[in-house]
Amino acid sequence: MIWWHDFVRIIIITNTILAFYVVFHRRRSVSTTWAWLIILLVLPVVGITLYAFFGRGISQENIFAINKQKHIGLRNVQKSIAKAPKNTSPSDTSKAGNIAINFFNHQQESPLTKNNQVKLYTEGETFFHDMLKDMVRAKETINVEFYTFYSDNIGNRVLQLLIKKAKQGVKVRVIYDAWGSMGATKAWFDQLRAAGGEVLPFITSRNMITRYRINYHLHRKIVVIDGRISWTGGFNIGDQYLGKKKKFGHWRDSQVRIVGSASLLLQERFVMDWNASITNNQQLIRFNSTLFPDLDEKNIHEGDVATQIISDGPDRYAPYMRNGMMRLMLLARKRLWIQTPYLIPDDAVFATWQTIASSGVDVRIMIPCKPDHPFIYRATQWYANELTRLGVKIYIYEDGFLHAKTTIVDDHFSSVGSMNQDFRSYNLNFEDNAVFYDKKFNQKMVAAFEEDMKHSHLLTKEEIKKQSRALRTLQAFSRMLSPIL
Repeated sequence: MIWWHDFVRIIIITNTILAFYVVFHRRRSVSTTWAWLIILLVLPVVGITLYAFFGRGISQENIFAINKQKHIGLRNVQKSIAKAPKNTSPSDTSKAGNIAINFFNHQQESPLTKNNQVKLYTEGETFFHDMLKDMVRAKETINVEFYTFYSDNIGNRVLQLLIKKAKQGVKVRVIYDAWGSMGATKAWFDQLRAAGGEVLPFITSRNMITRYRINYHLHRKIVVIDGRISWTGGFNIGDQYLGKKKKFGHWRDSQVRIVGSASLLLQERFVMDWNASITNNQQLIRFNSTLFPDLDEKNIHEGDVATQIISDGPDRYAPYMRNGMMRLMLLARKRLWIQTPYLIPDDAVFATWQTIASSGVDVRIMIPCKPDHPFIYRATQWYANELTRLGVKIYIYEDGFLHAKTTIVDDHFSSVGSMNQDFRSYNLNFEDNAVFYDKKFNQKMVAAFEEDMKHSHLLTKEEIKKQSRALRTLQAFSRMLSPIL
């Protein structure tokens, strides 16, 4: 038995040395470092295996492929902005607004677009009905990019419509995340390919196992039709987003339909993601006026919502979207209202919320009443409890599952997109948000939030005290692992 003890001792020593090396050799936050160190030390061998698949950074091959993509449509977007009529919303020229606008565009990649018509959708039935109607009317191009496609009723309706449009001569392209679309197999998408459409898994979805990295996902939700009409937000393609899954019940989400030059920015985001994901140069998208129509004074939509499209991913050195949203939140003087299904902020965002709430701003955060991922929900509960103690109002939505990712700042600024308030969205996922600088649209966002409050209850300190010791222990344990959930 002595040899067995020596063997175990060697394993433990080797595991400890390896754990410290793999965790500290890469730049990461202190909280993420400690979370992985706990896993690696508590679970010898198993922890290293988990780290190999989930803890390593995005491959340099993927970073190169993503970062080398050119902004082929940005010049046309800027031309459309310059030619657009000048009747813009008054809020986009305010000093406070310019602070956020300048931050998001500091690399000249996210210009402020004007004269957009924007409509907010909060229910799956109306969202899918109107999006499919837009697809039916498509004349030249349909570009679709989603984290999740399910091979179910609505998934097949979308697929069959795309097949029909491809057969009609419309150029149809689809990007999907293979990890998020496990039910939609290659054979399922081959139906669209056979009709003349093109389908690609996002670059991080390819060879996930052989590259030992399965932690980086395309989380964007983008549809662009004829370069003029676009959709983005929180909905994916599947029956559960119509409230047809018993586990979740009613599904509450937020999506926006944009008509105007902001659609060109979403188009460019799609093109860059496509070109990063291609497997041969024949699939490369080059600039053409069909994808990026010249939206001049004659044909630009006469809307008045000033809009920025922002996007981010782990290919960036710093968390651009997280930092930008923090900057936007710090403009709050009256209200900061947030909806998120996952409430797992890092230290910087947590401190931002605490600071804003301590300044007398009405800070409200709405979360779901049920989990879709148990550990993540327990971590969400821990942060909800802590924020309640610090003066933030936490509302728990009870009419089904809340999946919306929205932010409302005062009376003029708001955001709808794919970014959750958690470590994964800040650092691991490829996300996109639409930021609006418009008082009238903001009023619609406020009205939707207030309607949701009717189906929610305010978390109180008394309710927190009634939570069992076992639940609080599970919350604390989940919170310790939150940087890697």
